[in-house]
Amino acid sequence: MADGPVIEPQEEDAGALPRAYTHAPSSVSFKKLRKRLLRQTQDAIRRYGMDGPRKDGSPQKWLICLSGGKDSYTLLAALMDLKWQGALKAEIIACNLDQGQPGFPKHILPDYLKNLGVGHRIITEDTYSIVTDKVPENKTYCSLCSRLRRGILYRVAREEGCDAIVLGHHRDDALETFMMNLFYGGRLASMPPKLVNDEGDLLVLRPLFLCAEDDIAKFAAALKFPIIPCNLCGSQEGLQREAMKQMLDEWERKRPGRREVMFRALQNVRPSHLADEKIWDFEGLFKP
Repeated sequence: MADGPVIEPQEEDAGALPRAYTHAPSSVSFKKLRKRLLRQTQDAIRRYGMDGPRKDGSPQKWLICLSGGKDSYTLLAALMDLKWQGALKAEIIACNLDQGQPGFPKHILPDYLKNLGVGHRIITEDTYSIVTDKVPENKTYCSLCSRLRRGILYRVAREEGCDAIVLGHHRDDALETFMMNLFYGGRLASMPPKLVNDEGDLLVLRPLFLCAEDDIAKFAAALKFPIIPCNLCGSQEGLQREAMKQMLDEWERKRPGRREVMFRALQNVRPSHLADEKIWDFEGLFKP
């Protein structure tokens, strides 16, 4: 393992937009898109109590986890934007985990983060070899890969004195996870916007929870983020998540707005109208 040092942030130019917007178009449509994503991100942070102070009153410190995909780039840009506007109190440090994938362009994220002027840390650990060795070729790598990655990020967050790791999952990720749990897991569960890790010492936050993937894709394309594709699991056919995505796409095509209705359902749960006696006292209800 070779851990890179923390690169300290540089000052933004006074009065300028955050450096993430270097390639931002001047169109009205982009300004509306930026405003919508920021409003939804700020709403999620407020609604789910993500940015509260520590017990001693000091601001939190967040480890922003960057994969090189459109979601994590958008996450960092949105949080930097909110910081620039004075709407986010938490301190942020970016982190990328180089997992040893063959052909991974090691220079892209360090160069991008340096030019952005954000404090960051680059971690190198060969989880790729572990995953490809342990998982048969006809099985998906995502579960083991995710567990290994999460454990390393927890460690880095503790080393940096962070209160939370912050991930770029969005509305559509939450819906796909719900569908996977429904069809394959036999449970009603999704991807929460905020949770505490099993050890109870770190938060896991998803500030893009209310944002649509389509908006994120347009935002990333407009800002010309240097996207790094993940070829590890993307080359495997039949992924359950991809099947859920295709199903949701088809429903959305036939009935536009279906995703938003389903997402509202995740925020409007009625335990009394389900059948889980562990969360609703059916036995104790009124008896004639």
